[in-house]
Amino acid sequence: MTSPIAKVRRERGSSVYAMLRDMAIAYQFKPGERLSEIELAERLGVSRTPVREALTRLVTEGFLQTATRGYMRRPLEVQETLDLYEARVAIERECLRLALERATDAQLQEARVYLEESRTVAGSTPVQQLVELDEGFHLRIADMAGNSELRRMLVSLNERIRFIRWIDMENVGRDSTQHEHQEILQALTARDAALSERLLSGHIALRRDQIVDAIARGLARIYLPQEQAPATAAP
Repeated sequence: MTSPIAKVRRERGSSVYAMLRDMAIAYQFKPGERLSEIELAERLGVSRTPVREALTRLVTEGFLQTATRGYMRRPLEVQETLDLYEARVAIERECLRLALERATDAQLQEARVYLEESRTVAGSTPVQQLVELDEGFHLRIADMAGNSELRRMLVSLNERIRFIRWIDMENVGRDSTQHEHQEILQALTARDAALSERLLSGHIALRRDQIVDAIARGLARIYLPQEQAPATAAP
């Protein structure tokens, strides 16, 4: 039986990890910035132990890397981002392949309802929430695949590219994304493997030049004072 003290420690550790992960996702830690266990513990009002455990986990998950006397946020690099998008395409295509075989009528109907409800969300909604809605559609395809490990890997990749997706969503807008989701779902419902795969791949892949542009705008968001940031980088 778990002791009350152990339970409190576990819950506190999970909370610290979640806070630090969210800060890493949003690049509140600047690329290459060195992180100190002591400073973060003082900032969060906790002991060093849950901070150390969280930072170690974030290294394993690809957000941070070890540095002399501590950790630092991984740089925002073109090749790494391209690799992450390629990995996302591979995982989502496999999810789609399995979904074509395994999706139930109830799951397909739930996805249709989800898209209809998503279309009622105002375009002025913060981009973070719009990307969350987009992720929700793709996670439904992963659920249809019925493979929990593929879904877990997709969630992890989504977290690592989420900042770039915020920037990209600001640039491309939401209407095209919504239309592409509808087309993918229609092809999936028709069990058209070739069409659904072509639509999905085209929807989620980013060319190298698009990634370069998104990173440039993302770095401007990170380093420029908000009042000096370009209009496209406004939240």
